[in-house]
Amino acid sequence: MANPRLQRLLDKFRKVEIDAFLVTKDVNITYLTQFQASESWLLVTKKGSFYITDFRYILEAEKGLKGISIKKYDRSMQHTVFELLLDLGLKRLGFDERHLSLAGFKNIQKECPKTIVLIGLCDVVEEIREIKEKAEVDAIRGCLKLHHQAIKFLRQTIKPGITEFQVLDQLEAFVKARRAGFSFPSIIASGPNSCFPHARVSRRKIKNNEPVLIDTGIDINGYKSDLTRVVLLGKIPPLVREVSEIVKDAQLKAIAVIKAGVPVAVADQEARNHFKKFDLEQYFGHSLGHGVGLEIHESPRLSVKSQAVFKSGMVVTVEPAVYLPHKFGVRIEDMVLVTEKGCEVLSDQTA
Repeated sequence: MANPRLQRLLDKFRKVEIDAFLVTKDVNITYLTQFQASESWLLVTKKGSFYITDFRYILEAEKGLKGISIKKYDRSMQHTVFELLLDLGLKRLGFDERHLSLAGFKNIQKECPKTIVLIGLCDVVEEIREIKEKAEVDAIRGCLKLHHQAIKFLRQTIKPGITEFQVLDQLEAFVKARRAGFSFPSIIASGPNSCFPHARVSRRKIKNNEPVLIDTGIDINGYKSDLTRVVLLGKIPPLVREVSEIVKDAQLKAIAVIKAGVPVAVADQEARNHFKKFDLEQYFGHSLGHGVGLEIHESPRLSVKSQAVFKSGMVVTVEPAVYLPHKFGVRIEDMVLVTEKGCEVLSDQTA
């Protein structure tokens, strides 16, 4: 059976005027082949696809790859690429310039025969990855199931007197005991530390009557989740409660407009318009969200500056926030699946 992911890549060739595409980013190769790639390249052509690697990974590749030729390189990967292209009579090689260093490009350019033209492109595979297959959505649901259990566990664990590091230790033990990993370094930010969007976990002791912001992500077999919750301890100051309600309402308003065909910027603007009513828009400095899948940050980026449009099958975060300097911050983040009629909230908003 033909690989549908490779076919979607091949379908792009005519539009970008190439007859071969070189994939150099491991996660993109993993997506296209469903094989855990490492320090290897994938050359995709209409005459076949070739996994280019060295002796360390040959046996694994032969066992795990299907429908793709495996080529062991000796001199260099780029030399093997051009040997294949010359043998196949192909002349226009596309590559993603975002995933090559200047030194890497110079090496390719140095080896490139005069008969072959290099075509720099951007986000060719990433655009395909934006639309999640059912199996990918199911994998993300699996991450979220454990994520919800972890949040419930943390709500029982966080108490006045415990440090942020101790909370992190408990969280890591809970997740690792279930043979899962993390999508990124977790954030545990209490009291005034929560006003930093990417706060570092500290030895600060959590106090009563203050918010604790928790931003973490679960990784199971490469797919990821990303949620942020704020745990409110004791008697919450009126301002904290008021801001929390405003942030939640901003999130609901943004989610309400997400639908296939709607510009991504519309959702971001919806949240900002709500904050503006309360003179809080200046305290929301980052974008509304981002795609999630094999990477924790994928396209599209939910920014007011984005030119992207929501497509059915995208999985994105919606994470409006308010950060009041030297006081506290509130961020509420959930994951949604874009559909033709609207969107499905994949995460449990009550967790």
